[in-house]
This record gives sequence, structure tokens and C-alpha cells, in this order.
Amino acid sequence: MALFRTPTKDWDFEIIREGEDRVLRIHCETYSKIPSLEDDPLTMSKTVDILTKAKDATKIVFYKKRDYEYEMEQTLILAEIAQVYAELTQKKSQLSLFDIGKLPQYRSWYMLRQDKINNIVFFQLKQDPIGAYVRLKRLIREEKIFKDSLTDEILMNHEEKFISILSFIKHKLENTRLIKSVLSEIEGHEIGERKIYRNIFRPIIKPDFMYTKLQSQYPEDSEILDTYMIGETEVNIFKTADQVQYLYHIMPPEFRLTEEQYELLDTARSIMAEHKPTKAEFIDPERMREVFFNVGSDMLTELAATKGYNLKKKELNELAKILLRYTVGFGLIEVLMEDEKIQDVTVNSPLGRLPIFIVHEEFGDCTTNIVPTRTEAESWATKLRLVSGKPLDEANPILDTELDFPDARARVSAVGPPLDPTGLAFSFRRHRNKPWTLPLFIHVKMINSLAAGILSFLIDGTKTMLVAGTRSSGKTSLLGSLMVEIMRRYRIITIEDTIELPTAQIRRMGYNILSMKVASELASVKEAGLGATEGIRATLRLGDSSLIIGEVRSTEAIALYEAMRIGAAANIVAGTIHADSPFGVFDRVVNDIGVPRTSFKATDIVITANPVRSPDGLHRWRRVIGITEVRKDWQDDPLREHGFVDLLKYNPTKDELEPSADLMNGDSEILKSIAGNVKQWAGKWDAVWDNILLRAKIKQAQVDYAEKSGNLELLEAPFSIACNDQFHLISDAVMEETGVLDSKMIFELWDRWCKKEIRKRTAK
Repeated sequence: MALFRTPTKDWDFEIIREGEDRVLRIHCETYSKIPSLEDDPLTMSKTVDILTKAKDATKIVFYKKRDYEYEMEQTLILAEIAQVYAELTQKKSQLSLFDIGKLPQYRSWYMLRQDKINNIVFFQLKQDPIGAYVRLKRLIREEKIFKDSLTDEILMNHEEKFISILSFIKHKLENTRLIKSVLSEIEGHEIGERKIYRNIFRPIIKPDFMYTKLQSQYPEDSEILDTYMIGETEVNIFKTADQVQYLYHIMPPEFRLTEEQYELLDTARSIMAEHKPTKAEFIDPERMREVFFNVGSDMLTELAATKGYNLKKKELNELAKILLRYTVGFGLIEVLMEDEKIQDVTVNSPLGRLPIFIVHEEFGDCTTNIVPTRTEAESWATKLRLVSGKPLDEANPILDTELDFPDARARVSAVGPPLDPTGLAFSFRRHRNKPWTLPLFIHVKMINSLAAGILSFLIDGTKTMLVAGTRSSGKTSLLGSLMVEIMRRYRIITIEDTIELPTAQIRRMGYNILSMKVASELASVKEAGLGATEGIRATLRLGDSSLIIGEVRSTEAIALYEAMRIGAAANIVAGTIHADSPFGVFDRVVNDIGVPRTSFKATDIVITANPVRSPDGLHRWRRVIGITEVRKDWQDDPLREHGFVDLLKYNPTKDELEPSADLMNGDSEILKSIAGNVKQWAGKWDAVWDNILLRAKIKQAQVDYAEKSGNLELLEAPFSIACNDQFHLISDAVMEETGVLDSKMIFELWDRWCKKEIRKRTAK
């Protein structure tokens, strides 16, 4: 940090070097107004004065209870005005009409004109340069008319000099970016009106207790596409002229507080900052948050009492939540994580200049009005080290872990130098705080009811599955929904190196589930604990269980196929893998990882999920584009030897999955193998197909009831599990009573139960 002057009173300033920026920090703590270049003439005037001394500033920050920051482009625009002002000040003698004023008969003319020059150059230019330019234009026009009316040749010469001085000043202003940017707008401009400046100067606001900055003003020339609330935070989605990327604009409660509330939070944060959370505290984040929330509430109450400020209960809770976010939490990242429509959050380096980017489920890739700083990023990195127990330094520049936020779970990747030479960068992959379900995926059109029926049939048939797809295709979410389809009577074991599957939520819904966290096979530094390979082999000794692998990445695939072939043949085995097609899965597993071709045949089903895009490239949607069975009668290449048979394939024209001719003709070895183990289905394709359609009909009915009633909670896991349980119980009862699985009877009984259950839940 290089100080230019230590601030002690209003309009004192200092220059601080932050990376490539030279930040001009101006003290305004006791100034009676908000320091605003766009709205306050005195602020602009004082800043122009300061910029004549701090000539190399690239950023302006006004320090009050909130920081008001103007970025580089805006700073350079005003610095140009300061340069013009400094140049005109140095040429003061050339702007003088003093020689004319010596003549008594022209003294009144001189005094009036010289006052106009001085007022424009030394007063108006600093506080209202656009107004000064407009006044110059009008004054030149008026003086030319006046000159043409003169008969006194001496006065005509003096008037010519006065007009040339005005023209010289006008020319200087005309060459600045500020005036060039408004030339088309100043016709009829009212001098002193500052609305025009709001299109040019837009501060990013940051309260004292925060490190993150926020662009609070709405963008000009924009259209609001959507508005909604996330708790106490207002969200607006803007489409801006000439921008292909939408703006996700938030206004959280911490930016709408009173000065007294800001002061309370700033003081409380300073006190709480003295306590550094330990690794032991981060082991139980929910408990840690509860403790810090209570401590913060007590502290705010005491501080408010000493300042004579009466805090209402609702106000105290809101302030305590905000304080928690900026002490042990992750600041505005937590606000973003509250939004269920956000899928990914990206923070790029260099910090302090670039906004946060998000992926929105409805509007795709968006920029935001949030600008995190380097200080904030370093705080996040420290907390991630504590949460994960993993290093993040030059020797280990990548850290992957998972975080539990109050309203969501997220997988977090942090990258630092030397891999990212410009500093720290982060990626937050948000997971729903509730598990996805097949009915939910029908609702958002990722699958249709027929696909849900087939997947339900395959789950009960204990087949082995791989969910393939590109990044952000919804693989893990889909795998989680398949877990919800497993009957609660069966044990489930999950294996992940970074916890992403909703195991805790599923466990709370009565599942017998064991979640195993293993060391990554791809880690640059060997992590503590068993690797994925050892973890998978260990499950074979843990008894009869369904096996779910978070992601197949490396040599653990060999152990996975060992489990498929010998250890878990009677249970579902499923996982995710990065690939864009069934052959891509084969290529990855066999050619890249080294699983023998014969072992790959243990794969029964490949579910491929990929984003589909609109023709203009501006929109994308997650879709399952194929459900494919892997046949067993090929030798070398399943693609050439017809080892892959599509059961369902995505039709982009209809935007849905359609059954293949093979499926409609009953030519599915996997489905027939399931039927072969059930007495009532063996050799009876019509009975198998009838059961698949029954399951599809039940899934669609659940979706229809939820959409018709507007109660989308009926699509969530608790009700979906209850629906699945009733389907199996009713099927068993009908089979026992009639000796056959009568689909019509099963659906009628299930539908009667469903309607009754919905009425009961609605009444509550």
C-alpha cells in the first residue's frame, strides 16, 4: 500500500495500490450527503480537484459507512475533465481580458465577460462539465449575435477575443470522452440537471462490514424479463441492449439498511473477526452457524442498547443473519445459493474487477451485479481449507470439496496460482436442498412419463446403469432421482470423493443408506483415507446392498465392474460418467480407463443426458437424449456390432423422448431378462409393456395433480416415495387377491389413495 495522504477529515484522500489498480480513496465519513459523482455537484467538484493531484488513479472510492466505488472507465472519464481543468488553470493569463479592462469605457463589459469565463472554468467546469459545455455553446451563439450588432470597432475586436477564448475552452471539452458520449443528448439540456450523469457514473456500493461490492443501479436501455423474491432479497433479470448475456441483478437486505444498522453490523463484525473459527468448528457447520447466530444476536442487542437504539425482533434476526454471512459464511454467495433457479456460480480472477457469473435454469448464462474482491476470495479460500482439510497453495493449486449452505448444498472447486497466475478463482455447483425425483424431471421436461416408467421398471429389475453426459447436463441430479426410486426396504451404499448425492436428505426420509467418502483417484496429492477402488471393493464385504457411485473417473471403474459382475448382481449398481453417448461411455471405460471389453458388458443401461440449445444459441435446456441398452453378443466394437440398442431416443422436433421400433416390437434383451425372473412376466412381452405403461401413467398422474393444483410439493421426494410405496403395496395386494397384476385395478386403487392423500395434505 502506498499512501498519498492519510485521510483524517472529509475530502482527505489516499492512493492505495491493489494489483494493477491505483485506488483513489476519498474520506467522506462526516459529509452530510451521500458522496455521489452523478447526483452531488460538490462531490464532483472536490473529486476533480483531487484528480489534478492524483493523476494516475484508476479507481475512485468514497469512504463513508458504505464505500461508493467508481470503476476504471468512469474514473478515467472524470480524470480527463480534471486534466482539462488543470490545463486551463495553467493558462489563466491567456484566458484573461485584463488588457481590455484597463480602458474605463469598457470596464463593465470586461467585468461581465471575465466573470463568465472564471465562473465556467474555475467553478462550473468542476461540478457540472456537461452544463459548462452547454453554457459555452449557448454563450458563443449569443456573443456572435451581439458582435454582429456592434458598430464600435474596438469593442468588436474585444468581443472577437472573448468568443475565441470561449471557443478554445469549448474545443478542449469537446475532445473529452464525457462530452463525446452525450453530444446527441444535450439538445435542450437544462443546465444544473444531473440526470444525464446517471447514465455515465454508476457506483458500486459496499458497506463497511463487507468485502464484496454491488452495482445497485439498474442498467439503462434494458428490459426486465423477470422479478421475484428470494427471502428478503429482490431479484431482477434484465435483457440489456446489444448484450447477448442477461443481467442477474440482486438487491439483498444488507444494501437497504439504515446508517445506524450499518454501524451496528460494522462494530459487531470487527469484534467477531477477532475469533478465528477452528477446523473442529467447521466439522459441524450447522451447529457452528447456530452458535455464531446466537452470539451475534446477543452482541447486536448489547451494542444497540449502548447506542440507545431499539431493535425489534424481526430486525434483530435479519441483522444477525447478515452478520453470520460475513463472519463464518460466504457473503453474497450464500444469497445466490438461496435461489433454487441457480445451477452454477463462477468467480473468476483477477478479483475486484470482474462480476460473478451464474447459470440460471430459465435464462442460462448470466452476469451479475456482484463484484467480489481479493480480500473476500482469500477469506473463502481459508474457510474451504478448514472445511475440507485439504491444502490450497502453490504446490496444490486445486481444491475440490462440498459445502452445506443453510438452503442448499454445493460442490466447490477453487483454483489458485500458479495454475491461475492472476489469483484465486472459484466454481460453485449448486445442488437442490431436496432430492430430484422422476416426476420433477417430467415437470421440467427433462424426461417424459414413458421414460420415467421404464426407469422405474429397470430400478425394480436391479439392472446396472451408467448416467452419461457432459458437464452441467444433470447427471448427478438424475442419479439422485433414481436413488429415490429404490424401495426403502433395500440398503443403499454410496461412494463419492466429493459428496454431491443427496444422501443426508434421503436418509432423513427413512432410507437405510451408508454414505462413504473416499480419496480421489485423480488427486495431485494423495489424500487421507481409502481410494475409490478400495471403497468399492469394501462394499462387497458389507452385505447385500445397492451400490451408487457418484462419478466414475479413473481406475476405480475396474473395481466397479468387478462389483457389477460378482458382488452386486442381485442389486442395482449405478453411477455417473462424463461422456456424450453410449459409445463415448464404452470408449472412456475401455480405451481410456482400461476395463476389459468383456467386463464392459456388465453394463445393462446407458442413460445419456445432454443440454440441447436453441438455434440462436442463447438458450439451452437439460434433456435426457437417450436410454440405451447394452447387449452382450458383440466381441470387439459394440457400435459396429449393434451392441447398443436405443429404447428411447430424443426427438428434437417434438422436444421429447420417443420409443424406438425395437422397444415397440419388444426387442429388448434387458427388459426380457427382468421379465424372465418374474413368473407372471416370463415370455409375456405384453405383460411387461403393460406394467411399464402403468408406471408411466402413475408418474404422469402425480405430475398432473401437482400442476393442476399448483402444489409442486407433490413432486418432491417425500410424496414421490409415498406414491412409490403405495404402488408396490397395492400391486402386491392385487396380485394376492386376483393372481395377476391387473394394471387397471392397480391404477384405480392407487389413484383413489393419491387423491385422498392430496386432500389430507392440503387440509393441513
